[in-house]
Amino acid sequence: MIVKRDMYLNKLIRKKQNGLIKVVTGIRRCGKSYLLFHLFKDHLLEEGTDERHIIEIAFDSFENKHFRDPGVLYPYLKEQIKDDDIYYILLDEVQLLDDFESVLNSLIRMRNVDVYVTGSNARFLSKDVITEFRGRGDEVHMYPFSFAEFMSVYPGTKQDGWNEYMLYGGLPPVMNISDPEEKTHFLKHLFEETYISDIVGRHNVRNRAELEELLNILSSAIGSLTNPTKLSSTFKTVKKKTISNATIKRYMDYLCDSFLIDSAFRYDIKGKKYIDTPVKYYFTDLGLRNACLNFRQLEETHTMENIIFNELKMRGFNVDVGVVTLNTTNEKGHGIRKQLEIDFVCNKGSKRYYIQSAYAIPDQEKMEQEQRTLMLTGDFFKKIIITKDAPAPYYNEDGVLIMSIYDFLLNENSLDN
Repeated sequence: MIVKRDMYLNKLIRKKQNGLIKVVTGIRRCGKSYLLFHLFKDHLLEEGTDERHIIEIAFDSFENKHFRDPGVLYPYLKEQIKDDDIYYILLDEVQLLDDFESVLNSLIRMRNVDVYVTGSNARFLSKDVITEFRGRGDEVHMYPFSFAEFMSVYPGTKQDGWNEYMLYGGLPPVMNISDPEEKTHFLKHLFEETYISDIVGRHNVRNRAELEELLNILSSAIGSLTNPTKLSSTFKTVKKKTISNATIKRYMDYLCDSFLIDSAFRYDIKGKKYIDTPVKYYFTDLGLRNACLNFRQLEETHTMENIIFNELKMRGFNVDVGVVTLNTTNEKGHGIRKQLEIDFVCNKGSKRYYIQSAYAIPDQEKMEQEQRTLMLTGDFFKKIIITKDAPAPYYNEDGVLIMSIYDFLLNENSLDN
């Protein structure tokens, strides 16, 4: 089974020989190694690159363990560069290389070397490397399969594919497992023995149970506004445990740094400013989220919202939660202020879209409820409602674009209809 993953491949192709270190980041098992060592390498060979000019090293492989020593790796790489033609150096899980920043900085000073690396940890790569290189690092962030990528190899209907995708997510290894029970076992084992153990080991977390309980709380409330104070109260009332706000904040940072979860901040649309707290959190892969909950809570409304969020991030949008303040009066005629919410405010360059996720719109009353906040933004950016099922995309009489989740996910240009 081959999924082309053209979006990420084309990004790498566009960045070739730009003088920067191409850093491919993303959650473990999302396909970074396959992108680099197969799809990108195949592209280089197809365009005529001599295979001797492609140097690839996976640092998590036992046979390459000695290369984790920069004193061994750097002389080896220099020895492989035998002429003035371009050499492509592909390094996988580069955070396992000691003093990797110095090694990579030395490599990009060679005029005929083009460097590509992958890694699974934001604090090592996305954050520290880009800072360390001061403009010499160029990041490509990778996600698990999108629904469109998933459906490109799924043999059934889009409705059946949707049910499968909601339940098991889009990690590439899961697609190679046919038996549902084996999928469930694989995801649960992967979640506990790879993701959680990785975070615990990397950050020396002393109380693994606290971290796992925090993940359970977040998994049960995807797309809900929260903050460390609220989560601390939940621990106290539900779990009968006392955990400080600072500890919870630290755990949340660990989870975001590992790319396991992502956040959406609140944005005051009319005030044009961010509201620090509370924040919404979404899971990068729903299969892992469901594994965390032992596949117990499968609410399609929240799951659909999470999938829309991930798709928008994959398409390169900055995604916030929109807030519109409405001044009105109560029954006694007293003035009151209400804060209404738009699920997603999406920005990319000069483009902006306001999006509501509405699982079902059975009648006009529900339609008016969903679009009420959209109509209060006071601007002319496109307003969209995405539902589970809808006819072909259409604009209603108020100029709001209505489309189904399938039309949105399966057409990369769906927002521009």
